[in-house]
Amino acid sequence: MSNLLANRLSHVKPSPSIAAKARVDALRSAGRQIIDFTIGEPDFPTPSHIIAGAIKALADGHTRYTASAGTPALRQAIVRKLERENQLAFRTEEIVVGCGAKHIIYNAFAATLNEGDEVIVPAPFWVSYPDMVALHGGKPVIVSCGVDEGFKLSAEALRNAITPKTRWLILNTPNNPTGAVYTRTELVALCDVLKANPHVWVLTDEIYEHFVYGDVKHLSLLNVAPELKERMLLINGLSKAYAFTGWRVGYGAGPAALIKAITLLLTQSTTCASAVSQAAAVAALDGDQTCVQEAVQLFRSRRDRMLELLRQIPGVTCLSPDGAFYVFASVAGLIGRKTPEGTVLCNDVDVMNYFIEHAGVASIDGASYGAPSYLRLSFATSMDQIEAGCAAMAQAAARCS
Repeated sequence: MSNLLANRLSHVKPSPSIAAKARVDALRSAGRQIIDFTIGEPDFPTPSHIIAGAIKALADGHTRYTASAGTPALRQAIVRKLERENQLAFRTEEIVVGCGAKHIIYNAFAATLNEGDEVIVPAPFWVSYPDMVALHGGKPVIVSCGVDEGFKLSAEALRNAITPKTRWLILNTPNNPTGAVYTRTELVALCDVLKANPHVWVLTDEIYEHFVYGDVKHLSLLNVAPELKERMLLINGLSKAYAFTGWRVGYGAGPAALIKAITLLLTQSTTCASAVSQAAAVAALDGDQTCVQEAVQLFRSRRDRMLELLRQIPGVTCLSPDGAFYVFASVAGLIGRKTPEGTVLCNDVDVMNYFIEHAGVASIDGASYGAPSYLRLSFATSMDQIEAGCAAMAQAAARCS
C-alpha cells in the first residue's frame, strides 16, 4: 500500500473537527453520555420554508445534472444577496457554486498553487486551511496572532510574512475558532499592505458573516478596498446561517478567469452540486430572513451564558467572541496540574482528553488550530447542554491539584 499512495498524503492530517465528531459518536455508541461542544453546525432544523422550496423543486423535476458553476437561478440569487446584504456588485459569471464552502476553497488552491507557492495563514486558523494548501504543493506560512492582538492579523505581521513566493493571504472573519471580527480600521491597514504587494491574492472566508454580536458589524475586505476585487476570492455558503450543513452548498465570488478555472476543475470532479440543494438555496437566499435574525439572537444568549460559566472555572480564561459560535478558551491555568489519578496535564490535548474522560464533555484542542493551550468550545447547542457541560468541566477541574 505504501507504494500506491501519493507522497503528498504524508503531509496531510485528518480534519481534527471531523475526528472529534467521530470520537463523540463512538463513545455514545459505547453507551457513554457525552456533551458535545465540538460540532460547528447549528443544532436546529433547516427552516420550513427552505424545505418547502426543496420539495417543490423535487416535484417539478429538479433531479438532474446542473451547470457545473451552479444553476442560473442560484447564481443570480447569490448576486442579489451580495448586493443586498454586502453592498458588493458581482456578475453571474463571477460566481461559482460548490458542494460547500470548503469545496470551493480546495478547488481555488488546486487552480492556482504551484509547487513551493506560499499561502499566509493567520493563526488561530480553521483546521483545514494548511492541509488544503499542502495538498496542492503549497507552503502554509503560519503567522501567530495572539490574545494580545485579539487573535487578529496586524498589518505589520502581514508585511513581514510576505515574500516573492507569496500567492495568497487567507482572511477568515468572523473567525473560526476565535470569533474575532476585523474592524474597518484593521481591514484598511491590511489593505494598504496588500496594495503595496500586487502579487498577493486574498481569499476571504466569510461563512460566519451573520453571526456577529452587540454593536459589532461584519465587513468584507471589498467594502473598504474595492480596487482589490481583481485579486480577491470571496468564500461563503449557507451551512451556518440557514442550518444547511447537510445540503452542501457553498460559493465563491471572484474574477471571471479564476471562476472559470475553478469551474473547469468541477467539471472533472463533482460535475455539480446537488440540483435539489441548489433549489433550496435559492429559497433560502431569496426568502424570509427572519430565521437568520432569530438564530443570531439565540446564539448571542448562548454565548453570554457559556462565557459566564467558563469564567467561573479556575484555570480557564477567555475573551468574549465578537462573532461565529465558538468560545476559544485558554486552559493554560490547568496545564501542569495533576488529575486525581496523579497524571500531569502537560498540554491542551491532555486537558481536552481529561474533560472528555472525566467530565463527559467533548471539545477540540487549540493546537489543532495553531494555538496550543486553548480549547475550542461550540455554543451551537442547547442552553441545557451548555449549563450541564460547563458544570461538569468545573467539577472535573476542581478535582485537579
